[in-house]
Amino acid sequence: MPRFSIIVPVFKVQGFLRECLDSVLGQSYTDFEVIAVDDRSPDGCPAILDGYAGRDARVRVLHLPENVGLGRARNAGLAEASGDYVLFLDSDDHYTPGLLAAVAARLEESEDPDILVFDHVRTHWWGRGGRSTAADLLAAAGTDTFSVREHPEYLHLFLVAWNKAYRRDFFLKHELRYAPGLYEDAPVTYRSMVLADRIACLERIGVEYRQRRQGAITKTPGRRHFDIFPQYEGLFAFLEASPDLAWARPPLFERALDHMLFVLAREDRVRPADRPDFYREIRSFHAHHVPEGFTPPDGWRGKEMRLLATASYASYAVARGLRDVRRVAGAGKRRVTGAASRRAQRAWYGARSRLPLDPHLAVYSAFSHRGVLGDPAAIHAKAREIAPHIRGVWVVQEDAVDALPSGTDFVTPGSRRYHEVMARASYWVNNVNWPGTLAKRPGSVHVQTHQGTPLKYMAADLLTKPGARHGFDVPKMLWRADRWDYSLVANRHSELVWERAYPCHFTSLRTGSPRNDVLVNADGAATEGARARLGVPAGDTVVLYAPTRREYRRGGHVDRMDLARFARDLGPGHTLVVRLHPSLATGTARGMGLADLHRRGVLIDATDEPHVEDVLLAADVLVTDYSALMFDYANLDRPIVIHADDWGAYAASRGAYFDITADAPGHVSRSYRELAWLFASGTWQDGESARSRAGFRERFCEFDDGLAAERVVRTLLLGERMPERPGGVERVPAPTAPLARPRSHSMR
Repeated sequence: MPRFSIIVPVFKVQGFLRECLDSVLGQSYTDFEVIAVDDRSPDGCPAILDGYAGRDARVRVLHLPENVGLGRARNAGLAEASGDYVLFLDSDDHYTPGLLAAVAARLEESEDPDILVFDHVRTHWWGRGGRSTAADLLAAAGTDTFSVREHPEYLHLFLVAWNKAYRRDFFLKHELRYAPGLYEDAPVTYRSMVLADRIACLERIGVEYRQRRQGAITKTPGRRHFDIFPQYEGLFAFLEASPDLAWARPPLFERALDHMLFVLAREDRVRPADRPDFYREIRSFHAHHVPEGFTPPDGWRGKEMRLLATASYASYAVARGLRDVRRVAGAGKRRVTGAASRRAQRAWYGARSRLPLDPHLAVYSAFSHRGVLGDPAAIHAKAREIAPHIRGVWVVQEDAVDALPSGTDFVTPGSRRYHEVMARASYWVNNVNWPGTLAKRPGSVHVQTHQGTPLKYMAADLLTKPGARHGFDVPKMLWRADRWDYSLVANRHSELVWERAYPCHFTSLRTGSPRNDVLVNADGAATEGARARLGVPAGDTVVLYAPTRREYRRGGHVDRMDLARFARDLGPGHTLVVRLHPSLATGTARGMGLADLHRRGVLIDATDEPHVEDVLLAADVLVTDYSALMFDYANLDRPIVIHADDWGAYAASRGAYFDITADAPGHVSRSYRELAWLFASGTWQDGESARSRAGFRERFCEFDDGLAAERVVRTLLLGERMPERPGGVERVPAPTAPLARPRSHSMR
């Protein structure tokens, strides 16, 4: 008996069917059967199915003698199923890699619940969408099992068959079957949810839900959408025959009305001419099934539900029209108010800008106001130590305020104090550009720290890479960079790149990267502390995997390897730590498996760790593709492995200043097999790796000596001169007038 029976109804999807089946048969977990139900498909699907069945014994095909529709095709597959759990998959959708292994692990962990629910992502014809509305609910469930009587909010999970694994004996015991017609998922989903004693959730994207450009029945207007009423009538007939489920009637009644009103409002479902009839059907359902004492929810949907008791369609339509008018009027009012507010803010900023600069005021920002981070944070910390008379104020977004260190003086963008501080500050320190609305006052000093050493093309160099610069306005970027006075560099390579990528009038300062001071000065205690904060078991070898984003894929995320397999192949005594590129932290990348693997303890997801320096300190070895973190990590003089399985595509799409595979800081793997061998054989830390790293450090850690932050504060804020570096390394001369804009283009 297989663990899973995966039922795939098939009808007129010959263009998508192979991708669907391949996504199932290519799963790392193999204890399953596929029951493909040919619903008398008139295209090439029957032959495709037979071909797969002939090649893989796990595939069985049922050829139905007549077309019966999606619901009854699922029932036909269910009758043939023998697995412990039943999963349904629509044949134009597909599974994400590693899903079945994650489902199997979660089922074992939760001791075989009645239902397991997992996440999905909508895949449009132009590209993948963002997180689903269910993501937060799935995450909130954690590792517990529950019933919807205890947690009725889980009735808001996406109403489909294919985001669940049902225990087959539970499904059969309660005689759950799909009815013919559209919206067949609703009664089965809701019946199963209220009948289940134990439901578990898996915070993982398991299905790529294809949003077809044309041909989707649910998005084709017509009378077929009236099928929603017999579907819900069947559900409530079941509830009325089940006195022990009386508690479920109010929440399911609210869900039913919400679903019906949603369909009514969609122009791609109910034609305008059919809306009066559709509305009357909703009112009829309301009159027959409203529970005693039912209270509609708050918000507009609740107001609509109250109208059902008394309002005709004409009155309802007027109410909806008034709502739309109010929306427009409200939006217009907000626009006027916003414009007036912006004018007032500009006037205030202009007035404060006529006051003298405050020579003891510095403003800091990092990563578009995300917090006290990176090079600006290191400079600020050193300024508080050796230049306490210079007051530092951070610009942070409102949603980052709660995470600020205690005692941080801050302003939020757009506030009155923000404009006052920006108007009077003498020193501006940032690792990105300041907004174009802020003017550079004569005598102010703008310090650009950047975000590490560049490998990929930046700024003006992106003009030759139209795909990579999508969303970037290069001329505006350079116009903002014209305000820079000083550009900090950690090596001569960065110095040359920044002067080429930003053809502006600034001075390059060979200070080193302030954020790397902690790496250069780190001792064993710092490493152990970082590992303890991440939760690394004592004595483990820590392998940090830090991939970067890809410009050749919409959204930037590409799965380069099976992380669960890599963690397993590393073996006992190893901890895999993963840190995604910051631009991928809030997208779908973590939902594709990373969050679930972290929860299960397979690896540690360090993407949200605010200080990347701590993550680097914890690692014994860095595995990366083309992330700039390699240049920072090299300061620790620990092994680095470059996993360059798509270097050609990356370099062609984004552009690179040199070939990292030829001038690597360690061994280079071109496939997962090579990467796994490097670790299995111990080659990752051999003499060749050390020799490559030594050359890399000589080139790219040239000015990082652990004094970068002090060098910036003393030379730019205090006007002092730093002593020469040990070993005769060229020192950075202090500017002759700290508050004057330099005339020379570079400071050698």
